[in-house]
Amino acid sequence: MAKVLVGLSGGVDSAVAAALMVEQGHEVTAGYMKNWINDEGIPGDCPWEQDIEDARAVAKTLGIEFRVIDLIDAYRDRIVEYLVEGYRAGITPNPDVWCNREMKFGVFLDYALSQGFEQVATGHYARRRNLSDGSAAILRGADPNKDQSYFLSLMTQRQAAHALFPTGEMLKPEVREVAKRFHLPVAEKKDSQGICFLGQVKMTDFLRHYVPDSPGKIVDVSGKVLGEHHGLHLYTLGQRKGHGVASPREGMAYVVVGKNPAKNQLIVGWDTPDSDGLYARECVVGTLSALNEPFDTKRLIEAQPRYRAKAEPAVMEPLGEDKLRLVFQRPQRAIAAGQICAFYEGGRLLGGGVFESAEEGF
Repeated sequence: MAKVLVGLSGGVDSAVAAALMVEQGHEVTAGYMKNWINDEGIPGDCPWEQDIEDARAVAKTLGIEFRVIDLIDAYRDRIVEYLVEGYRAGITPNPDVWCNREMKFGVFLDYALSQGFEQVATGHYARRRNLSDGSAAILRGADPNKDQSYFLSLMTQRQAAHALFPTGEMLKPEVREVAKRFHLPVAEKKDSQGICFLGQVKMTDFLRHYVPDSPGKIVDVSGKVLGEHHGLHLYTLGQRKGHGVASPREGMAYVVVGKNPAKNQLIVGWDTPDSDGLYARECVVGTLSALNEPFDTKRLIEAQPRYRAKAEPAVMEPLGEDKLRLVFQRPQRAIAAGQICAFYEGGRLLGGGVFESAEEGF
């Protein structure tokens, strides 16, 4: 049996993870990561106080020690700055993937190891397996509708080796039933939504707090002016709503197909496969993270460009200097620089990286 620190968020998934660890006989302590309290007046609800109380109530029900671990400074340095600088640079960062690498299995794991814990358990819907060479592999979660392995795609082997995902073998309804069996006070609590640890804070409000509006023109692909935007950092490739340009065609919608930083122009076009800039087959991916073996040979893999996107066949070709070229068999919609691409072989996570550029390559 292991000495386990469970990341208890106040939600049902992590609560059940803690309950299962206790049931299996591990020496379990619960830790709430206090990362963000929205003390700067940004509009929106950040329910950290209620989450702490819910997490504490779960720990009390299970009869385990409960700690509130203050990681606010690390979160500001590693996640808030990453978000703000990314948007300032004109890319679309993914805080949830980075949060797992830098916070849950970064500073939180470091804290756990410094306190004598051997493993960190979370409520992620993913599965861990030990391979014959002694390394740890991550597989997709058993529930295809809840699989969260995509969010673990930048984890290192060291991090995976210390990770446990007790709910990953279960379907969501089964998790709710286990919560009821243990009489956990969050058994009926709704799943949280929104940015990692920010609660119901809108991304536009979050960004406006740190990056001032920089208005410019909205143009179509021919350069015709259609309206005005509030700042290129507030929009992302493929965005259908929120740009404020009504379509003159019934049944058609304008979407963001590009940005021109030099002219401070937001470019919109039709949401069709032949729309300039919207679809791409060839991409360059950097900031690589390989979970079990390096990406040093040309090979066919399955690449997942977004959380809710389907993993698609693609040829991976190493370029050196922590980069690779990815050529999808079919053009992919709205691949934006800064977003994360997860790599798979069957149901096994190989790792991932950050999109740097994309070309149509039809």
